Amino acid sequence: MPRKEASQFRQEVLDLYDDYAHGRLNRREYVKKLGAFAIGGLTVESLMSSLAPNYAWAEEVKPDDPRIKTEMVTYESKEGGGNIKGLLARPSKGDKFPAVLVIHENRGLNPYIEDVARRLAVAGFLAFAPDALTPLGGYPGNDDDGRTMQAKRDREEMTSDFVAAAQWLDANPASTGKLGVVGFCFGGGMVYQLAIRIPDVVDAGVPFYGSQPDLADVPKIKAPLLIQNAGLDKRILDGAAPFEKALTENNKTFEAFVYPEVNHGFHNDTTPRYDDAAAKLAWSRTLEFFDKQLKTK
Repeated sequence: MPRKEASQFRQEVLDLYDDYAHGRLNRREYVKKLGAFAIGGLTVESLMSSLAPNYAWAEEVKPDDPRIKTEMVTYESKEGGGNIKGLLARPSKGDKFPAVLVIHENRGLNPYIEDVARRLAVAGFLAFAPDALTPLGGYPGNDDDGRTMQAKRDREEMTSDFVAAAQWLDANPASTGKLGVVGFCFGGGMVYQLAIRIPDVVDAGVPFYGSQPDLADVPKIKAPLLIQNAGLDKRILDGAAPFEKALTENNKTFEAFVYPEVNHGFHNDTTPRYDDAAAKLAWSRTLEFFDKQLKTK
């Protein structure tokens, strides 16, 4: 089934999916509210199917692409969940590369995030995408169960898992010692947390539609930031102006982009919220930013 575009849905329907995807609606409430839009022969089941992720759409770089090498590895998170697994991807040629930590959404290391890591490897980076669901058995194969599992984990322990991942990647023998962090949704918020908690490790951060940190923590940030937000994402945009004001007042280096008329999750190419033009522009800016911050001496 081809991916539908956001323009084929009423915005209220996309907002309902956003509420469901972020746990603000349970499945029963989601189904009930979608019922109001199941008209003209359209069923709730078909609506749900059209909105749900299809990971076949996310594979831009195949796991066996000859340009890269990939492997599942394990690192230790002493203050978090113990031994955490993740996907490590690197260019097939060369010995050392600038590194980028890839932080998933609120549902574990799904195929979309794995593909993001492979895309970064194709672009010349040592990319690592940990799975915060490892202590619960790992990503379960679907986002609904993954979201439920991730909600069971302690937030501070998960933060420790990603701190440990950043430190492990930065010290990896294949790393040049330059580290960037990119994250999406939950992962976007985690980019800010790493920039605050380990400012001497993180050299550049790209949060995609992530929740802003406490403004009192802004002075701790050292890394340049490239902030990517969606024009229809009121929840995140409500905090954007005061956060960016605090960054400016504290003389922090950042650039912020808002992509007009696109939804939260516009980079995730597995659902109708994906916007091709905005996603490609945001990704090209991401790669240019990491090239500048991590590849230049």
